[in-house]
Amino acid sequence: MSGSIAQGTSQTHGNTHILHFMVRFPRSMEEVWPAVATPEGLGAWCTAVDVLQPHLDGEVSLRGLGSGRVTAWDVDRVAEYTVEGGGRLRFHLERAGEAESVLRFTHEFQGERASEADWRSRFERLIEVLESVQGFPGPEPMTPSEPSAPSESVEPLPGQFT
Repeated sequence: MSGSIAQGTSQTHGNTHILHFMVRFPRSMEEVWPAVATPEGLGAWCTAVDVLQPHLDGEVSLRGLGSGRVTAWDVDRVAEYTVEGGGRLRFHLERAGEAESVLRFTHEFQGERASEADWRSRFERLIEVLESVQGFPGPEPMTPSEPSAPSESVEPLPGQFT
């Protein structure tokens, strides 16, 4: 099964526009999360990321969308970015069975910058990217800055298991 994109909905309240999409993936939330919450993930399907501090009130800069703050962050579930000129982008992941997930996306913005067709195209790319790989790589493991000294044999303390 491949992913699917439900028909997007659009609302307008004065000069504020709100787009909603629901995207289904044949992947777990843990596999989809890096696509919406890491620079590499977002860069692969949405836009290049110049800065992303992955925590509440962290800085974010999404090329072509704007710079601002992380306004909601619940690891593996919710990533929300509010950027000047680009509005609020909310990615909310939910489980849909054992190995599937659903992304509920909201883009709230003013003016005429975004369109349903633009986001549908991005989500089609996201589905393609998730189908073509086994998930996005996580952060690189930290390596010590200095070489370790050779390990010495140490006798266990009394009561310590070996």
